[in-house]
Amino acid sequence: MTKTIKLTFAALAASCLPAFAMGAGAAEVDANGDGILSATEVQAVYPDVTAEQFSAMDLNADGALDDGEVQAAQEAGLMPAPSEG
Repeated sequence: MTKTIKLTFAALAASCLPAFAMGAGAAEVDANGDGILSATEVQAVYPDVTAEQFSAMDLNADGALDDGEVQAAQEAGLMPAPSEG
């Protein structure tokens, strides 16, 4: 494999990592693929989630949900877990 092809594959793999890190269900909600979920992204998929509910899920109060916060929210019943298809 040439160096150019290897670098292309490496760049492609790196761009996919945030979505894989979030897990299948959360990755579908992560519209911009940055590995965290904003209130806007969550409300686009779950329109019944209020700002107060999002704040309750945002355990570190940084304005976004990381993988751990998504998992905790799902376990607490605050966010639907991904359906198994």
